[in-house]
Parts: sequence; C-alpha cells; structure tokens
Amino acid sequence: MKAPTHLWTMTPKIFLQVRPRVHKYLTEWKQQAAAIPDPELRKQALASIETKTFHCEGGSIYGLLAGDRYDEAIRFIVAYQTISDYLDNLCDRSTSLDPEDFRALHESMPHALTPGAACSEYYRLRKERDDGGYLTSLVKTCQSILEGLPTYGRIAPALLELSGYYCDLQVHKHVRAEERVPRLEAWFALHKDKLPPMSWYEFAACTGSTLGIFCLVSQSLNGECTDELVQRLKNAYFPWMQGLHILLDYLIDQEEDRAGRDLNFCSYYPADAVMAARLVHFYRRAHGELSRLPLAEFHRMMSAGLLAMYLADKKVYRQKRVQKIAWEMIRVGGGSAFFFYIVCWTYRRMRVSSLRSEVT
Repeated sequence: MKAPTHLWTMTPKIFLQVRPRVHKYLTEWKQQAAAIPDPELRKQALASIETKTFHCEGGSIYGLLAGDRYDEAIRFIVAYQTISDYLDNLCDRSTSLDPEDFRALHESMPHALTPGAACSEYYRLRKERDDGGYLTSLVKTCQSILEGLPTYGRIAPALLELSGYYCDLQVHKHVRAEERVPRLEAWFALHKDKLPPMSWYEFAACTGSTLGIFCLVSQSLNGECTDELVQRLKNAYFPWMQGLHILLDYLIDQEEDRAGRDLNFCSYYPADAVMAARLVHFYRRAHGELSRLPLAEFHRMMSAGLLAMYLADKKVYRQKRVQKIAWEMIRVGGGSAFFFYIVCWTYRRMRVSSLRSEVT
C-alpha cells in the first residue's frame, strides 16, 4: 500500500483506515486510564484522552506514510501522543510548579523513543505517584514498535533532538508565570544562531509539535529511509511545519488563554498584521520545503490539512480578529486547504449533532 497523493484517495483512507484504528487504540488506553489507582492521575489521564482525541486523529494520518505497516505506525503515534497530552495535563493543571518535577515526568518521552531504555520513577518529585503502570505501558508500547526497525539508527538522532526540544519547552512554559518568558528567552538564545530569523515565541512554537517525530517513524516503517531523506524530512518539519502547527493552535486559543491568563505565543506579536504575515511565511516556507520531498503531494496535503483542522474550529467564529486571519490563510492554502476545510467543518458539526442526539 502506498501513501495517498490525491485528495480523493486520501480522504477515504482517513475515515476508513486511520480514524477507526485511532479510536480502537484510544479505547484501550482509556480503559487502562480508568483503572489508575491515584484519583488525580486518573482524572488527568482520562481528560487528556477525552478532550484531545483530535490530536491523535490528526497525527495518525502520518501512519499512511508507513505503507502496509500503517497499523503499527498508528499504534505508535497514538501511544506517543497520549504521553504528550497526558503530561501536558499533569503540568498545565499541576499540583506542582517545580521544573524538576516536569523534567522527571518528561524523561518518559526520550525513553519512549529509545528501545531498551529502562523506565525511571517518572513521578518521583510529586505526591501523586501510583498510576498502575499506565505511563510505563505507553512508553513500552512505543519502544516495542521501534525496536524492530532496521532503519532506527538513521532516525534516532533526529527523533531525540526533536523530543529534546519538546521536553525543554514543557519545562520552561509550565513554571511560575513570572519565570516563563525569561526562561524561554534564555533558552532561545542558546539556539538562535542555528535557526532562520525568528522570535523567541516562534522558536518555542516550533518545538511544541510532535509531527516531525510521527513523520520520521512512519517513513522508517515504510523501509525507504536514507540518511539524506531523514535530514530533508527533519529540515522540512523543524522549524517550518511544526511552527505552523503550533502557531495555528495558539491562534485560535487566544481568547480562551486570555481569559485563563495562560501563556499564548501569538499574543506576543506586536500587531495582527504582523502575526498574519508570519503565519503566511511559515506556511509558504513549509510548503516549499515539503515540495522537495518524495511524496511531496502527501506532505503538502498535510500542511493544507493543518490549516483546515484548526481554522474550521468553532473557536475561530467567536473571534473576529482571528476570522480575518483564518480566511487569509485558507486563501493562501488554495484548493486543497478549502476542500479539507469543508470536510473538517462538516465532520465537526456532524459529530456535535451526534453527541447531542446521544445525550437526548
């Protein structure tokens, strides 16, 4: 089975192959989460699955790159993304503001990318500790899929680099409010010379996505994974595609984050026009880099799908400022972005209607 390169072949695969498997694996993790002994850990594990299912649904489309091994890719993506969402909940709604606690929790992420790595006491710096083996089980699921990869050695450095950025971000952005920006600015200063021109908050956004990891693992499962291709994939996804991903996420969350006094990277742009221009810049740079890859059409459809997935969200229609930027982004994304926008808009409204019917 080859990865789809046309809208009319990709869309049915998403709904008939990807989505059912995502929900199958999420159901299994939800059952394990429901059995977590500690009530706070159980609450956050269940909430991370119930409120962030779309993260797994979107990320798992990369499983189609794995060809006939797409089921393994999806199983990996769901497990790794579930770790990410669970830990984000634990840190975001934390009983702790200790950066060392956040660092300890996130040791699980590079461990998940390293077959044979021993799991540590991830909860050792917090009072809630008994998860019944939930986090360790997620880590070992990821390891089990990677350990049989002949090309693992080629992708490992890139996986661990991207994971390292992600874990650093989670530590810096979840500490006390007054410490966040100084820590993030100092962290950016360490990497600035290796990056294209960007701000500290754009760099932070680039590090907060798991898409590059999903792409590399899925490509490796396919078997077609040279050293040159690994480098080209990493350069396309970090910083451009990953930056686009997280900036879109923060774009639509501005009102919500303002009300909750949460950190939002888009709030640091000096004006809406600057923010819109930078989002277009990230999209165009990502599009250009993705166009140089094998299966370029698949990757370009993923960038169009990102626009659609976020900009079809109902949060957009509550914010007039965001609506204007959203339509500009859809216009720049062209026909593929508009097609996926209609699909996402329709799917979300049908899903809401179905949930309401179940309640009544």
